[in-house]
Amino acid sequence: MTMRTYRAFGLRLPLICAMLLVVAACARTPVSEDPTTVGSRTAGLDVARLNMAVDQAKAMRAQGQRVWCVPFARNASGVDIRGNAETWYASATEFGYSRGQSPMVGSVMVFAGGSGLTAGHVAMVSRIVGDREILVDHANWKRNEVSLGMRIIDVSDAGNWSSVQVESTPGAFGRTYRIDGFVYPNSTAL
Repeated sequence: MTMRTYRAFGLRLPLICAMLLVVAACARTPVSEDPTTVGSRTAGLDVARLNMAVDQAKAMRAQGQRVWCVPFARNASGVDIRGNAETWYASATEFGYSRGQSPMVGSVMVFAGGSGLTAGHVAMVSRIVGDREILVDHANWKRNEVSLGMRIIDVSDAGNWSSVQVESTPGAFGRTYRIDGFVYPNSTAL
């Protein structure tokens, strides 16, 4: 390569980097936007409630308290069920909530208890991306952290959301988890 070629490449490199950053920023719509501006796939998301849940989790961490999935899901979704995450699906009707096997924005996805998730896990659905992909907002998937807009894909053979994988690391889906189902806010079933 000549000196002229190096200079030409050096001038183009910042432009290429800037274009890649713009493309990356546009790749996923933030879930904290007003749902009326991002379309029907997020219709029903209570942004004020979600922001309150995030603020409360931040305050708890600032005070040295642990942030757990159950209180975060309860605050973010308004689904007021008590008990360990693994009990939410079974006790939903007792608390006056409908449940089912289809994700809905604002519903709570209930991970079954078992290996790796001994007390289960709950996450609020924040966006429907497609028939077999959603985004969730949840706490304590990564210890004592809130994760917003985390991708989850349905990997069940029947396409019924009974088995999922979570994108804990960007671009990489991890192990398969069993799902009990979804608990719908305001006693709304699909």
